[in-house]
Amino acid sequence: MHRFANPARFVRISSALLPWLTGATAILFGIGLYLGLFVSPPDYQQGDSVRIMYVHVPAATLASGVYAFMAIASAVALIWRHPLADIAAKSAAPIGAVFTLIALITGALWGQPTWGTWWVWDARLTSVLIMLFLYLGYMGLWEAFDDDRRAAKAAAILALVGAVNLPIIKFSVDWWNTLHQPASIIRVGGPTIHPDLLSPLAVMWGGFACFFAVVLILRMQREIVARRIQALQTLYVAADGHAAAET
Repeated sequence: MHRFANPARFVRISSALLPWLTGATAILFGIGLYLGLFVSPPDYQQGDSVRIMYVHVPAATLASGVYAFMAIASAVALIWRHPLADIAAKSAAPIGAVFTLIALITGALWGQPTWGTWWVWDARLTSVLIMLFLYLGYMGLWEAFDDDRRAAKAAAILALVGAVNLPIIKFSVDWWNTLHQPASIIRVGGPTIHPDLLSPLAVMWGGFACFFAVVLILRMQREIVARRIQALQTLYVAADGHAAAET
């Protein structure tokens, strides 16, 4: 792990990966949207509204996945003080929040024609909404402190505490019978969704994952540069103050 702890090494390796990930994102999104919108058949019950799934499901999955990534990175930052861990967690949070918001909005758009309502306070929807608040709280903590080390510690603790919500999101549809349908893809016994619908969904999943990697790298590189500038400014102010004291 510490082999990649050097920010300069991370920037060099991630910069080499960035063009490939960007290309993969464009290709996977292009193929996924074409298959989802023009090739896959409409659902026999939901009709064409089922195509919302190709955005909603990957966004919802990545929303939880990014939070898990953020919690793991926070744990690494707290335990091993890895120099890139808190940068990774901080950089991932806004991306995860946007994925969560997309999941909630597309879920409402899908729920209205399917369930006859935009929203219901069931366990799955409520726990996902709580995850959005956790993301917002995490980002707010980073902005609430002037000292980055105190901000990183407080935000990391919140990320770890909030991770308790992840299994509730995953298993809520199994623990409680509500309007939200039970798990049909990631489940014991394999997916129950038809392969003609599953294939475009898998491609879109890949596109969302590559998109997350691209944006995460860009945000981490920007954060590294910002911290270098801040460190140089601190050194400059200290040197200037020392010179003034000597005159």
